[in-house]
Amino acid sequence: MTETTGYAGSGLVHVKNPHLDSMEEDVLYHLDLGTKTHNLPAMFGDIKFVCVGGSPNRMRAFAQFMHKELGLAGDGEDLADICAGTDRYAMYRAGPVLSISHGMGIPSISIMLHELIKLLHHAKCRDVTIIRIGTSGGLGIEAGSVVITDTAVDSSFKPRFEQVVLDDVVVRSTELDKDLTEELLACSKEIPDFPTLIGHTMCTYDFYEGQGRLDGALCSFSSEKKLEYLKRAYDAGVRNIEMESTAFAALCGLCGLKAAVVCVTLLDRLEGDQIRVPREVLGEYQQRPQRLIAAFIRKRLGMKRNALLSTH
Repeated sequence: MTETTGYAGSGLVHVKNPHLDSMEEDVLYHLDLGTKTHNLPAMFGDIKFVCVGGSPNRMRAFAQFMHKELGLAGDGEDLADICAGTDRYAMYRAGPVLSISHGMGIPSISIMLHELIKLLHHAKCRDVTIIRIGTSGGLGIEAGSVVITDTAVDSSFKPRFEQVVLDDVVVRSTELDKDLTEELLACSKEIPDFPTLIGHTMCTYDFYEGQGRLDGALCSFSSEKKLEYLKRAYDAGVRNIEMESTAFAALCGLCGLKAAVVCVTLLDRLEGDQIRVPREVLGEYQQRPQRLIAAFIRKRLGMKRNALLSTH
C-alpha cells in the first residue's frame, strides 16, 4: 500500500483521521496540551513557522535567538516551556515561530509530529512552514557543512518511508518542498562563512549498526564493507546521514505542510566514525542551521538583515 503527499491550496493543516471528528476532546498527551484544557487557536493560531530539533536545550536556544533576531520585547531569557507539564518534549514560542524538541530517532519524532500536526489543525493555523534543524554525519563533505535535503532516503537509498499499520506495511512518499529547498539555498548566500549545499539525506533506524559504524557494542562487518556501503550511498547522491528525515518528510507531506530539513555535518563518515571536534567548535557548528533559518524567516517577514552574519 502506498500513500502520497497531501499538498493543497487552502493553506490549512490536514489531518487524515475521520475518528477525530467524533471525539469530544483531543488530549495531546505528550505535549501536555488539549482541546478542552487549552484555547489552541488563541495560543497558536498565528504561528507561521515551526522549527523542530532533537535537543530541548538547543531548541530553547533557538527560540531565544529568534526572539532577538525578530526584535521582540525583552531579552528572551525567560521564555516559558509551553510543555512544562511533561518531560517528553520542550516547546517555546518567539513571535510567529514555534520551536520544539523531538528527541532522537523515528519513534520519538513521529509521536511529537502526530500531536504537533493535530495542534496546528485544532489551532486553525494557515500557511505554516515546518523545518527540521539538526546535526548529522556527512558523506564526502567537510565537517561544518550545512546540507539542505532535497530527498530523504532510506538505508537502501530509496525515497520512501515504510510504516507498519496493524499488520500492513504502508509505503509513504518522502518528498520535500522543492521551492522551499531552493529558497533556503538562496538565503545561504547571505551567510558566506560556511558551506551550504543541497543533497540527499539518508535516514537510519539507529546511530551505530544502521549507519555502518565500527565503534558500537555490536559490529558484524569489516571496515572494507562499511566503506563500500558508504561510497555507494555517496554515489546515490547521499550527502549526510541522520535518524528522522524520512518520517518527518512523510508525515508533513501527507498533512499538507511545506517542509524542509537543514542539518549541519559534524564529521565526514568516509574518514571516521567518532566525533572528535572540540565542544566549542561543535557549539558553533550547531548554530549554523539556526543562522540560516533565521535569515530565511526574516526574509519571509520582510525584515532587513542585522545580526544574520553574526553567531550567537
